[in-house]
Amino acid sequence: MAEPPKSKGDECYAFDRERLAAHRSAKPWTSNPTYFHTASFSPSSSLKILSHCHSGVAKGLKANGKPVEVMGLLTGRPDPENEGVIIITDSFPLPIEGFETRVIADDQHVINHMIALGDLLEDLRPEKFCGWYHSHPFDLQQTPHTFFSSTDLSTQLQWQRSEDGHGNPWLGVVVDPIRSLSLKDLVMESFRAFPPEYTPPDPNQCPDGTIILSDTQRLERWGACFNRYYRLKTTYHMSSESNKIVDRINKDFKWVDNLTSDEVNLERVGKARERFEEGRKDKGEEEMKDVKGDIEAREMKKECKGNVFGR
Repeated sequence: MAEPPKSKGDECYAFDRERLAAHRSAKPWTSNPTYFHTASFSPSSSLKILSHCHSGVAKGLKANGKPVEVMGLLTGRPDPENEGVIIITDSFPLPIEGFETRVIADDQHVINHMIALGDLLEDLRPEKFCGWYHSHPFDLQQTPHTFFSSTDLSTQLQWQRSEDGHGNPWLGVVVDPIRSLSLKDLVMESFRAFPPEYTPPDPNQCPDGTIILSDTQRLERWGACFNRYYRLKTTYHMSSESNKIVDRINKDFKWVDNLTSDEVNLERVGKARERFEEGRKDKGEEEMKDVKGDIEAREMKKECKGNVFGR
């Protein structure tokens, strides 16, 4: 019997270790600041990122009416078969939380957590940590909040300086969880930082390669460091077996609705935050009571019924 045709995504799950080692040794990304052009994510990594970032929104709203920014690490490898591609195989949340551009964390606890994760990964998998992700849970606007702040850029540069030269190129990912909830789709983008000595071909060039002359438009979309980093194309890969499973559960269950179900009423959250900012604390608290009630009801329903993936 002939073997069933394989999905193109199957190539991302198997690799020649010797070719990968040679690719890491060559380190072409150290001599070409824009060597990488595509980041390909597995279903496991993207779903875990989505779930983690959405949990930060729900947790923050329940606590004080403001979504919480979260952060995690990515595992994967540069693709030795396809030049300029980095493959992301999995993601791991970190015990870091913050509000907007301010991150709150117990540094030693985070370091110990990362060391333990790294040791476990080294024993069980051929991949390495090769990037980080974090959320920008800001209010819903016309454009997504997927950009590097000055703090993000500094973090990305530190990682690249530490890892790139050792054959382990580092990726930065930013997720807009509020927009993801609104669109019921994962809104995230992948970035790499330019080295300090690199000069962009045009001072007004933005991370996506466009030239925007308006300072206001550039700042609103890409932040103050718009010309110090660039965007990679973000794609997703899936094995032929995973495709079969997804086709089956798409047919039998509305699992996508479960994954992207809006745990909060975005319109009411926006009104609540506006009232807090306007100083109308009593009205803001009243709005948030309704929102928190919705969240608690949904969580209770989940505890009773579970979900498609089980517990």
